[in-house]
Amino acid sequence: MGGRDKGLLLLHGQPLVSYAIRLLRPQVGDLLISANRHLAEYRAFGWSVVSDSVGEFYGPLAGMLTALEVATKPYVLSVPCDSPLLPADYARRMYTALLDASAEISVAWDGRRLQPVFALLRTELRDSLRDYLAAGERKIDRWFAQHRLARADFADTPELFRNINTPEELAAMERDLG
Repeated sequence: MGGRDKGLLLLHGQPLVSYAIRLLRPQVGDLLISANRHLAEYRAFGWSVVSDSVGEFYGPLAGMLTALEVATKPYVLSVPCDSPLLPADYARRMYTALLDASAEISVAWDGRRLQPVFALLRTELRDSLRDYLAAGERKIDRWFAQHRLARADFADTPELFRNINTPEELAAMERDLG
């Protein structure tokens, strides 16, 4: 995206992060925005903003760790800001999958593969994740494999996983959403 922060890109005149906020707000108790740049712009949305507590460019696990460290609830629900088509029952389905499997993490499944940044994690995993990152590991699926994992089935909502990584994908999403 030419170095531009994806969460602040406009889709129909609204920053991508605002879609996640609007869709998640009725589903969760608290909202937290994980960002490492443009912090003032993200704070303007009225929610807590945190930056990675470890390393530089450690990827999504660093953001998950920070959320686990500051969370005041027993779970952290993760979504990427570049996937603006969350269903209204996203949190419920993730939580149900976790409970049904007596798991520590639930991960969204698109019918073909897991989508690891769409996850629900128990906050008690913070030490495990901190140790994993401190050991130099960065692969999200390898850390997930160390824990009881549930697959939350979203095969019926493949649009959930449509994300925006290029200007062309942003333009296509804009066209498709009318």
